[in-house]
Amino acid sequence: MRDHWAIPRCRVGIGLRAPHMAEVLETRPAVGWLEVHAENYMGGGPGLAALTRLRADYPLSVHGVGLSLGSADALDERHLRRLKTLVHRLEPALVSGHLSWSMAGGVYLNHLLPLPYTEETLAYVVRHVTHAQEILQRRLLIENPSSYLRFRHSPIPEPEFLGELVRRTDCGLLCDVNNIYVSCTNLGGGPCRLS
Repeated sequence: MRDHWAIPRCRVGIGLRAPHMAEVLETRPAVGWLEVHAENYMGGGPGLAALTRLRADYPLSVHGVGLSLGSADALDERHLRRLKTLVHRLEPALVSGHLSWSMAGGVYLNHLLPLPYTEETLAYVVRHVTHAQEILQRRLLIENPSSYLRFRHSPIPEPEFLGELVRRTDCGLLCDVNNIYVSCTNLGGGPCRLS
């Protein structure tokens, strides 16, 4: 039986989207792993049944886009429980989420918004990541965000912020190269100097 807790080294995976599910089920392409967005499968249905079948042949990476780990508000406990149920069912190799916020005052904003890198922000992100890992009973990978603007007060450079988050929570990092490119294009400078 394949070890579903480790992504094979030197293998290329793909992001599996609903329009391609039938083709992947039929052809079983030679890819190393499949990444899916958690929120697309939390409601059950035929998509989840198909993904469960694919799980027998591919390691999965479940990427959450609705946790809102960077929100100053408390995490949505219902959403977190639904994610836990999905993770328990699929037993993916990896579970990840964005370093961003998408909820305020109980309203979902349908966008992954960047946050200022301050000690205050770090404190509540640490609380959220720690809580999510406790509920999910596994390590989360946190994806670096795309930045569209420079905050007036954001004294901690992004690499240091991410490093401190890892140190305080023992989470992992998911490095999205496209997000680095977008941030560098929008804010100027190189990838080692994001702030």
